[in-house]
Amino acid sequence: MQADFLIEDADLVATCAGPGPRRGAAQREIGAMPRATIAAHDGLIVFVGPSAEARRIVTPTRDAVVIEARGRTVVPGFVDPHTHLVYAGDRRQELQQRLAGATYAEIAAAGGGIVKTVEATRAASEEALVEAALPRLRAMLATGTTTCEVKSGYGLSTASEVTMLRAARAVATRQPIEIVTTFMGAHEIPPDYRGRRDAYVRLVIDEMLPAVAREGLAEWCDVFCEQGVFTPEESRAILEAGRRHGLKPRIHADELALSGGSRVAVEVGARSADHLIFVDPPSARAMAEAGVVASLLPSAAFYLKLGRFAPARMLIEEGVAVALATDINPGGGFATSMPFVMALACFGMGMTLEEALIGATLNAAASLDRADRVGSLEVGKQMDAVIVDGMLSDLIRVGPPVVGQVVKRGRVVWPTIA
Repeated sequence: MQADFLIEDADLVATCAGPGPRRGAAQREIGAMPRATIAAHDGLIVFVGPSAEARRIVTPTRDAVVIEARGRTVVPGFVDPHTHLVYAGDRRQELQQRLAGATYAEIAAAGGGIVKTVEATRAASEEALVEAALPRLRAMLATGTTTCEVKSGYGLSTASEVTMLRAARAVATRQPIEIVTTFMGAHEIPPDYRGRRDAYVRLVIDEMLPAVAREGLAEWCDVFCEQGVFTPEESRAILEAGRRHGLKPRIHADELALSGGSRVAVEVGARSADHLIFVDPPSARAMAEAGVVASLLPSAAFYLKLGRFAPARMLIEEGVAVALATDINPGGGFATSMPFVMALACFGMGMTLEEALIGATLNAAASLDRADRVGSLEVGKQMDAVIVDGMLSDLIRVGPPVVGQVVKRGRVVWPTIA
């Protein structure tokens, strides 16, 4: 077979081979291959296996790119299934307020939080939103992310939500990371609708969703189901309306309390329920039975100083497939690095390194309905890979960067050549 891109003689290739998502004990199975080679042609993998076998059956094309990976580890490109990447404004001062003892609720009551970003985002043009997002994507790429989800939710008006999603679509064409878009007009009740909750829910259902669907701007619909934000009943109505417009459901659930969001996920057939810091075992069992992926965001809990992480061990033991994500956002999502999220998952949530790797690759891809083409290194899938300068465990150490090269569709996209 012919190949125009090869990573040869890696000390270890963690294929994370499917099918996905993996759950229970299977989430520890990373498909480790020592002394292995990966070959691709036209951006798709054509061979993964022992280097000796590759030398017998793989023929490099005349202009093939060949990367020597001796002393290195290769893993799938990371998939980040929960980000609020597109926004305007700066709320980093809220981090200092939290470090001084202020709570999430206190900051929001004082005019900070989501509504502060809404004000800045509504005033920004589509191009300004694109320019603001590009540096964040470059930081993600440098730490191995090759596919990510991007939500709206800082416009909270029809025009602004549409502008955010157009910006997400535009940014996809200006850098290598593959973008999956989610409409989240139900992120907060905006100030101009305070005291008129029902009217805002109707706006989301009757005006925003049709506008987003007309332009094909989003694949998913998300809701922040939480005390003080959207009730389970409101969340269910919005997600069901989204499905009628062709948008698949996912949900922010049980982040600040046992809000009922995980139950809504089960009822509406959501692919993913996210955060889940307060999810309980009965809800977890229902999620497992319904096939809902738990997308956990330990860096958000870390930066928000919530004092606890999602119960990853309980979720895994109850048979729920666990994915990991950064939750990049202006107020508490300061981590763009999936390896940092993996480290928090291991040392804060009790996951093994293997479980965290599957959570950042195959299970994350499954949470976005992308496991058929990304999230693992298998024949027929996209050649999206991270080459680690060292061993697998080096991914979760703090210190000099260990991501040596990042590959997207059979092309080295980081480091970039100026």
